[in-house]
Amino acid sequence: MNEHDERGTTMTGVDPDRLDDQQLMKELETIHRTRHDTLLYGSNDALRAHNERMAVLEGEYLRRNPRRFVAPGRTREGARERTADGAPQGSAQGSEGTPVGKWGPGGAGGGTGVR
Repeated sequence: MNEHDERGTTMTGVDPDRLDDQQLMKELETIHRTRHDTLLYGSNDALRAHNERMAVLEGEYLRRNPRRFVAPGRTREGARERTADGAPQGSAQGSEGTPVGKWGPGGAGGGTGVR
């Protein structure tokens, strides 16, 4: 059976647990980039498949990164502390005042490497 064509199941694409970390991130970036167009212009079946694929990819990411970096401004408490202009206070800085990258302290994935 072709790994991209899993007839009899609702998921299409490679099973996320078979992807390495870099491939998983690429899949997540692609599915998030295509989300808006799928919502606006996709058929109900396309949207359902997109939802299911996104859920399994995100679930795999969370399984691999249980202690991922959570930006303070992305919590309810942090959102309440935003300034009147909408910008979070101390944005682009870590808790010790050091700048953080795209994935927070510790580089891509920000996780423990636990699989």
